[in-house]
Amino acid sequence: MPSRSGSRGAAAHAERGSVTAEFAAVIPAVLVVLLLCLGGVQVSGQQVRLADAAAQAARSLARGDGLVHATALARQLVGGAIVSADQRGDAVCARLSAPGALGITVTAASCALGGAT
Repeated sequence: MPSRSGSRGAAAHAERGSVTAEFAAVIPAVLVVLLLCLGGVQVSGQQVRLADAAAQAARSLARGDGLVHATALARQLVGGAIVSADQRGDAVCARLSAPGALGITVTAASCALGGAT
């Protein structure tokens, strides 16, 4: 009959490398979570930049600069931004959309009081 220490040694030898295998299985999951978190931070930053660009474009439109100038101004702040404009009473509104991280389209809108014409 084997002693307890002998059976423990055999069990330890049989489990050798299992921690490495478990660690190797966990690494991809940790990397996916990390990439999703970083993508979320990038989308949040894109949203802030897009909101700022929408405010700039709305002010430009309210001054009467025109959609071409407002689009150029917005694209200086956020490359690839798509700008649309509409009139809401006395306010001129700009709506921007741009591709963000993880394939998400980010949008922002802002309005400015139009000048007297």
